[in-house]
Amino acid sequence: EKLCIYEPSNAYDFGQIINAVNANKDKAACADLLTITDPKKLPVLLSNKLEGEILLMFIQSLEHYVAGKDPGLVYQHLFYLSKAERFKVVLALLSKNEKEEVQQLFHLLSENQSDQYSLEDLESLKKVYEL
Repeated sequence: EKLCIYEPSNAYDFGQIINAVNANKDKAACADLLTITDPKKLPVLLSNKLEGEILLMFIQSLEHYVAGKDPGLVYQHLFYLSKAERFKVVLALLSKNEKEEVQQLFHLLSENQSDQYSLEDLESLKKVYEL
């Protein structure tokens, strides 16, 4: 059953969609959600609800469905994700394998250049992600 994804107008709606997407482990639906959500709104929409599981689902969805088509959007999401409440906490709790997945996404972004970021931008964002 395909999830109906719409642009969330507030943190509550966003949370509801994220929970549904996460429960179904639906990375394609998560990618749809991230594609229609303005990256700048991410910290507000996530509120204080960022969890390791959610961060990882975002990373995997961006890697598998968005990076090839729109690396600039992926960069923006990674940038604003790092501004979210609890980001540092969640990052600190990632396992070695999970960190490698994040690393993989950054690698993809360095291969698929975009005019929205330079390699220097990418390198400084990698430091924020402690890679």
